[in-house]
Amino acid sequence: MNHEKVLILGVGNILLTDEGFGVRAVEYLEEHFTWPAQVRLMDGGTQGLMLMPEILDCGLLVVLDVVLGPERPGTVYLLEGEDLRKSLSFRDSMHQTDLLDTLITCELAGHRPKALVIGMQPFEYHTMQVGLSPEAQALLPQFCRKAVEELARRGIAAQPKAQLS
Repeated sequence: MNHEKVLILGVGNILLTDEGFGVRAVEYLEEHFTWPAQVRLMDGGTQGLMLMPEILDCGLLVVLDVVLGPERPGTVYLLEGEDLRKSLSFRDSMHQTDLLDTLITCELAGHRPKALVIGMQPFEYHTMQVGLSPEAQALLPQFCRKAVEELARRGIAAQPKAQLS
């Protein structure tokens, strides 16, 4: 079991259809799984650099987001290192910064956590509408299972909550 502090951060703008996918994913993970004590789940919205105190306090940052990649909508991506720039994380935030820039700023402040993005190629993210596209909504449980599996490979084991019938 890994005992470093882990922050699972769902980011995005819930007013722009699938752009809010990361926020909805962290809500799903909170509702359907029990997490170890060192894991914190958080809706980061579009706060960008304002999330630095939370990011500085963790050893591993896991960002759930939409990713603009070369594949078809619904494709799930795992990004680390320089590939973090492919994530839409923190773009269009108040401070116009991306995830990698925020991590560099954290490093300058004294601590840069390990980071990865688990993201999905969006179906629709330009339309101003609260709620995911039907296609993204349908893929949310599968996406979250993949995120749980990836975290388990890294020593962070979540347990499914018993669902009442």
